Amino acid sequence: MARRLRLGTRGSLLALTQSRWVEAQLVAHHPDLSVELVVIRTTGDRITDVPLARLGGKGLFIKEIEEALLRGEVDLAVHSLKDMPAELPPGLVLGAFPVREDWRDAFLSHRWASLAEIPPGGRVGTGSLRRRVQILHQRPDLEVVPLRGNVDTRLKKLETENLDAIILAAAGLKRLGLGHLPRRYLSAGEMLPAISQGALALEVRAEAEGLLELVRPLDHYPTRVAVTAERAFLARLEGGCLVPVAALGELEGDTLTLTALIGDPEGRKVVKDRVSGPPEEAARLGTALAERLLAAGGREILAALYLGEKAG
Repeated sequence: MARRLRLGTRGSLLALTQSRWVEAQLVAHHPDLSVELVVIRTTGDRITDVPLARLGGKGLFIKEIEEALLRGEVDLAVHSLKDMPAELPPGLVLGAFPVREDWRDAFLSHRWASLAEIPPGGRVGTGSLRRRVQILHQRPDLEVVPLRGNVDTRLKKLETENLDAIILAAAGLKRLGLGHLPRRYLSAGEMLPAISQGALALEVRAEAEGLLELVRPLDHYPTRVAVTAERAFLARLEGGCLVPVAALGELEGDTLTLTALIGDPEGRKVVKDRVSGPPEEAARLGTALAERLLAAGGREILAALYLGEKAG
C-alpha cells in the first residue's frame, strides 16, 4: 500500500513550484509515496500593503503552517529558509536542507545595466531592509521605494511605479523560469544576501522519526553547513524585524567561509567581516563572527534600532 504524506505549503506560485519540486524529489527516492499538497494561507500572504518590518518581519510566512504541523494537519512543511526565525517552536525540527539555489540578488531594469549607472535621485524598489541598507551605503543619492507582492506583481511595479530598477532574489526568478530577466546578478561584494537566501527547509515534528528518515535523502551537506553558520550568526544577534543583517556561508573543500554585515537602515554605517574554519564548526563560526561584528560597532547599531522600535 502506498504511503501518504501531507505537505503544507503557501499558495503562491513560487511556494507551489518549490513544494512540487520537493514532492518530485521525495517520490524519486520513495516510489511508493503519495504526496498531497495542502495550501495554507499565512499572515504574510493576507497582508500585502504593509512593509514586512512593521508587521513583525520573520515568521509571517510560516506561523500558520507550523501551527498546522503541530496540530497534525500536515506531516511536512516546505519553507524558504530565509523566512524562518533563528529559533523554532518547541516540537518542530528542520529535517533536511535540499541543495541550495542561486543565493545572489538580481538587478532588473529597463533603463540601466547596473546600480552605478542610475542617475542621482533615481528610484529603486525593494521590500528588504537588508537591500535598502546596502543600496544606500553605496548610493546615498538614490531613493529606495518599498516593494511588496509576489514576483509578477513586483515586475509590474517596475513599470507602473516609474522605478529605475528593482532587486529580487535570483532563486525565486530561476525557480519560476525567469532567470533570463535580470540585467545582472549581484556578487557578494555588491549585495550580500539574506540569511539562507536560496535555500529551502523541510520542517517536521520532532517526534516523527519516520518522517525524518523519509526526508533525509534530500539533505545536501554543503547547504546544511552554510546555512548552519548563517543561522547561528542570526541567532546570536537575536535578529529582529528591524535589523538589516546579511550573511553568506561558502564551503570550498575543507574550509567554510562566512561573510556577514550589520547596518543601519539609512546605510550610514555598515560593519562587515568574515571568518573561516572547518565545516564541523559551522555554528561556532557564526556565533564568533556575530561577536566580532557586535564589538566593531554592530552593538551600537542594534541598540539604536531597538530603541527606535520601542519608541515607534
